[in-house]
Amino acid sequence: MRVLIIGQGGREHAMCWKLQQSPLVKEIFVAPGNAGTSTLADRVPIDSSDVIELADFALKLQMDLTIVGPELPLTLGIVDEFHKRELPIFGPTRLAAELEGSKVFSKEFMRKYAIPTAEAAICNSLDEANHVLSRGKFPKVLKVDGLASGKGVMIIESKAGAAKDLKAIFVDRKYGRAADRVLIEDFLVGEEVSFMAISDGRRVIPFAPAKDYKRAYDGDTGPNTGGMGSHSPAVVLSADISADIMRSIVIPTIQGMETEGRPYTGCLYVGLILTAEGPKVLEYNCRFGDPETQAQMLRLEDDLAEVLLKVARGNLSDTRLTWKKEAAACVVVAAPEYPGGTSHGVEIRIDTPSDPSVVVFHSGTDTKDGSVVTAGGRIASVCAHAPTLTEALDKAYAAAPGVQFEGAWYRKDIGYRVLEERK
Repeated sequence: MRVLIIGQGGREHAMCWKLQQSPLVKEIFVAPGNAGTSTLADRVPIDSSDVIELADFALKLQMDLTIVGPELPLTLGIVDEFHKRELPIFGPTRLAAELEGSKVFSKEFMRKYAIPTAEAAICNSLDEANHVLSRGKFPKVLKVDGLASGKGVMIIESKAGAAKDLKAIFVDRKYGRAADRVLIEDFLVGEEVSFMAISDGRRVIPFAPAKDYKRAYDGDTGPNTGGMGSHSPAVVLSADISADIMRSIVIPTIQGMETEGRPYTGCLYVGLILTAEGPKVLEYNCRFGDPETQAQMLRLEDDLAEVLLKVARGNLSDTRLTWKKEAAACVVVAAPEYPGGTSHGVEIRIDTPSDPSVVVFHSGTDTKDGSVVTAGGRIASVCAHAPTLTEALDKAYAAAPGVQFEGAWYRKDIGYRVLEERK
């Protein structure tokens, strides 16, 4: 097989690493990739949002499978374009990807199909938002409708506290057209967890649950990020709760999308919160999570290429996934500007781990004059697997200082609270 991966982050590096282990895969291409993927695959200098050029490239080289990493090309219709050219591709169509592309659409969809989620009001203007906040209880959750790179969600503690965020949305237009509409949701209390499944449009297979950590700083404080770390298993999910999530959320979502005329293929990521009333949906993503995928790839025993090709061909049938009976952990090393900004051109040194159970996946990196340099906000994902989560975290944290550049930082408490509560 000749495989093309679209994207440039840690998720794409992890999938590239896993695909290289497949006896079915002869060549791997990554567009545009990063400094880490260049050691495993051929980098292609095409931006992940350039749908037509990517399709042209895949057709010219007759790709046997294309895997879409980030959300933007999915919402731009890259899967539709590949289907027109009869090219196998893993991911949902543009209409199906609206589950992530529009939080208003996903909220209305969940209401229609009785999928448990927070109550919310849809606001089209500053006046509407102020009116909703004037009669509501706090805290509230403010979400912009469209894609905002994981930064379009704000916790509102009071009406006065909302003024700055609402000004940024409706006056300063910080998020552009992505915030033409906003959701103001009830604040839910509970443990957050990531639940992913793959579907060929009808059949659904769950991935090993994972937990990621969105807040920037220790103690789950600070602004939201794209994710500062993860681990699998999620620890907070029992087999019974996982089965309930499949029954009450994941399967109804896939069935509802088929009913809507938007059959869903690819990876469905459900961001959940485990409330006293049961699991509820915080958000849908239409692709593999980052940094959850980094941890999951260390545990997956199956051939990733074979599994994803079955999805692309619509024939999952009775496929089952096998996971290593151990834990995997991921610690994200970030640039000093993150999450408010990104770093570019700062030289990086990454020590090669001596322990084969430790892997460093590049995220925001590139090459310049023979050196590895920063090219983003989240720079690297330091991952490890071990018989227990405690051991996996210890290994990842022992290796994290090996990612060296000016201002490098990372959370020091990934996984520790859930382990303590489990005792």
